[in-house]
Amino acid sequence: MFVQNRWLILAIVTSTLFLIIIDMTVLYTALPRLTLALGASSSEKLWIVNAYPLVVAGLLPGAGMLSDRLGHKNLFMSGLPVFALASLCAAFAPSAEWLIASRVFLAIGAAMMMPATLAIVRHVFTNERERALAIGIWSAVASGAAALGPVIGGVLLEYFWWGSVFLINVPIVVAVFPCALALIPRGKGNPERPCDFTGSAMVMLGLVGVIYALKELSNMNSSWTGVLFPAFAGVLFLGLFARRQKRAVQPMIDFSLFRNRAFACGVGVAITSMIALIGIELVLSQRLQLVLGLTPFMAAMFILPIPVASALASPLAGMLMPKYGVRKIMLGGFALSAAGIVSHALLFEGGTAMQLASLFILGFGLGGAVTAASTSIMLNAPEEKAGMVAAIEDVSWEMGGVLGVTLLGGLMTAVYSRSLTLPAGIVTGDGAYDSLDEALNIASHLSPEHATLISELARTAFDQAFLAVLISAATLVIATVVVLKIVLRKPVGVRQSS
Repeated sequence: MFVQNRWLILAIVTSTLFLIIIDMTVLYTALPRLTLALGASSSEKLWIVNAYPLVVAGLLPGAGMLSDRLGHKNLFMSGLPVFALASLCAAFAPSAEWLIASRVFLAIGAAMMMPATLAIVRHVFTNERERALAIGIWSAVASGAAALGPVIGGVLLEYFWWGSVFLINVPIVVAVFPCALALIPRGKGNPERPCDFTGSAMVMLGLVGVIYALKELSNMNSSWTGVLFPAFAGVLFLGLFARRQKRAVQPMIDFSLFRNRAFACGVGVAITSMIALIGIELVLSQRLQLVLGLTPFMAAMFILPIPVASALASPLAGMLMPKYGVRKIMLGGFALSAAGIVSHALLFEGGTAMQLASLFILGFGLGGAVTAASTSIMLNAPEEKAGMVAAIEDVSWEMGGVLGVTLLGGLMTAVYSRSLTLPAGIVTGDGAYDSLDEALNIASHLSPEHATLISELARTAFDQAFLAVLISAATLVIATVVVLKIVLRKPVGVRQSS
């Protein structure tokens, strides 16, 4: 039965994966409208976006262990109702604080399901070529969902209120639940697999500390104490977590896996891909609406080439992998991505057709690179650690998203704040330096002459910040290509598991 239904099972788990990943980016086009509706501050906006991927990343190592212990299907089925209930809470959140709390709740359900999705794919596809194609499809859905999030958000906002971006999760979960219950093989868990709740708390506290410190770096009014203290605490907890894992008989994360060059490079590529994709989409969606004045729907259509190209490239890369190998697909994908980012940096004030072409190249390259990374991660680890390895890959995705928002989003804020110079006596306070949407909101309450001046100065400062983000993302991707060429100088084989 499992062989007959394997493609249907793939459709079930990837539809759920689509929801999990899309909630990382679906708010980007909704952010300006959501900020106005909830009266969210700049700091609250950051945590509305970051709370979900950050908590997912912190919980995934423990969830991977729990998936191996209880069985992948059991944890997957338990996460579905949690995810649906949390989506309802987020959709009807009355305040920014409530929305942040709902995003944390949503992350718990996502972390329960996410490691199981890839582990289930690995278990039900036993043929090498079919497994490579299935992982390629899984990767296409993951990368495509991350890129498609702003598009779906923009389309929904054209007709509904911002809460609809969460409400769409509920009917899909309701439809998936009975199908998953009937078709996904139960499989046997390993009751001897321990659950390290102390380790989970350590990694969560460590990630929160480091991300908070990075966020404070972009704040013009932050103090060294506000940066160094959380950074020290975060590094300390992450160090304690790493030491605890190395001493554990059955660790949540087996760091010896990273001795395999193909595995380690796959993780690195997954993180770097998400940093570039999430960071660029975050600032691009804001520029399209706040600088160019596009509606959320029009902004969504502008971003559409990225997910379309990624969806085309991922299964193609999965089919070409057995012939050309992981190394060539990875390097080729990242080289294309770098070309797409550089061309967009050169053309972002030019013609629409050329800008759309550059975004297509970016999406196509990332789709191929991410597929190669997923294959390299999953097929270079032993079968009995499928849950752990899936969790490591999922952490790579989520941490890449968090770092994309924090590093590139923080860079955008920092460059914008330092590039903006307002005439004395027109605006009181520092609100206009906080963000472009706040500057435009302040300008709307001024005289027409002053409003036009403030708006033009703020939009010019934002464009400088946007260009800085593109240059930084391109530099990161090009540096990764160089590192990959050095580390993977010799052909790297895929270790097949039984």
